Amino acid sequence: MSWQQDEPKVMDEEMLQQAIVEQGPQGQAGKIAKKEGIQYEEVLQLRLDFMNILKIYHLWHFTSLTKLQLDNNVIEKIEGLENLTNLVWLDLSFNNIEVIEGLDSLVKLQDLSLFNNRISIIEKLDTLQNLHILSIGNNAIAQLDNVIYLRKFKKLRTLNLAGNPICDEENYKIFVTAYLPDLVYLDYRLLDEQTREAAFAKYQYAVEEMQHNELQEQQAIEAQKISNEELQLHKDAFVEFLNGPQLFNSMFTDDPDAEKLALLPGMEALLEIYPLHYCPFTFKSKMEALCVQIFDAGLTQHTRRTAEVESFFTCSREAVADNQHKAAHIAADFENTRRQKIVEMQGIADAELLEAHITSCHEQADQLSETLMSLELQLVDQLEDIFKDFERNISDMVGGFIEYVQGIYPLPNKTKQKCFLRNQHHEQQLEIALATLEKVVKNELEEEIPDDVAMLLVDKDTVTNAVSASHDTHMQKIDNREDELLTRINSWMGGLLKSINNDEVKRNRKRISEIQNYISFVKDELN
Repeated sequence: MSWQQDEPKVMDEEMLQQAIVEQGPQGQAGKIAKKEGIQYEEVLQLRLDFMNILKIYHLWHFTSLTKLQLDNNVIEKIEGLENLTNLVWLDLSFNNIEVIEGLDSLVKLQDLSLFNNRISIIEKLDTLQNLHILSIGNNAIAQLDNVIYLRKFKKLRTLNLAGNPICDEENYKIFVTAYLPDLVYLDYRLLDEQTREAAFAKYQYAVEEMQHNELQEQQAIEAQKISNEELQLHKDAFVEFLNGPQLFNSMFTDDPDAEKLALLPGMEALLEIYPLHYCPFTFKSKMEALCVQIFDAGLTQHTRRTAEVESFFTCSREAVADNQHKAAHIAADFENTRRQKIVEMQGIADAELLEAHITSCHEQADQLSETLMSLELQLVDQLEDIFKDFERNISDMVGGFIEYVQGIYPLPNKTKQKCFLRNQHHEQQLEIALATLEKVVKNELEEEIPDDVAMLLVDKDTVTNAVSASHDTHMQKIDNREDELLTRINSWMGGLLKSINNDEVKRNRKRISEIQNYISFVKDELN
């Protein structure tokens, strides 16, 4: 029975193992490989063609794979390839694929064949910037816009679209040549100069306009990237949005009465009008200046903390590397001696003499274990000293920054009960509001006031409550930003120290296990 008549299959372990054995080394080398076991992560090439495969599965262990053939199957969906990040060559031709997907992680891919499928749109290939060859002929691609999508692949030199409806377009060849100027081969043919000249003549202005738009788009992307990187730096320093009036403006976001109070007669001496709201100019400018001070200090402290962290990890790595070098030298000397003794013992016929040699080897193994464990203990002590110095330094840095932040306005420390500048504004605003209320009661107010403002001037309690609520809203914003900064920087420090400690515990346990396993191996071999 031919493969087309068989039931469709899902890729399984048996299929993969059989393929590896058949395609792997033959003869004695093949027997040795089979005896040692199949290591999926070491396989570099795999051919799974003509197997009536419907679903891609069980490939996640093939992390070293560079070439994969899945052509001539009945695959309907591209999936299960996420871990094959070393793939350079992928053949999915002669399948039933309708949508390009599941290729995002294959960033090293250079040669991709989707020939003879059911694809109508070229898409979702954005991460494949190393693509040199794309074969997508005999599909259902009908729109020339698909060619424009391929402009983003600057290394693309060979393209096959033959057999698609797009090829029936009158200007197909020169259109592709014009919009993909770096292409060398199209539909198995070398693009000649005559075709390039015709393409340039017909589409020059359209291509130039597209290049201009692409340049602007790229500049916008770069600008956004720089902006995102700056914002991330500010977040890493815990001072994002403190380099301007952002904190001040946020105080008015949830304050419904701010603009109403600003319209009270007499407030113009206290307030300055802004596009979105009325706000106290003196308070705003001073608050912004103090926020900028915190922002600048935050970036400076972040630079110092980063340098301290890098210094710690450098010292730790050097200590571990030096210790490992010493241990490796000792183990190598022991291994050479051990092998020589094993050779000598194989020639000893006297049982008592042989037993004496074995006992001696056991004692030497125990001595090696003691020496390696002693080295590991020295390393643990050394790393602990390095960690303590780092913990003290980073704690001092974080503590100093927190003290600086809490010591200046607008983020008051816990010993301050008032934010004096903000309270001064609050008191002046309340005084004006009450004075206005008194004029309204006595019918002495000369200016007309809006209806929504008049609703605040019902009685003293209403006015006082409105002013106090506005003040509380503003202060809550300031306090919340302080709490956020302190919580995040303390959480960062605690998380970092815990992570370092956990990693060291894992390293130490792994090293002890390695020593014990090696000594056990030596003794087992002697026995």
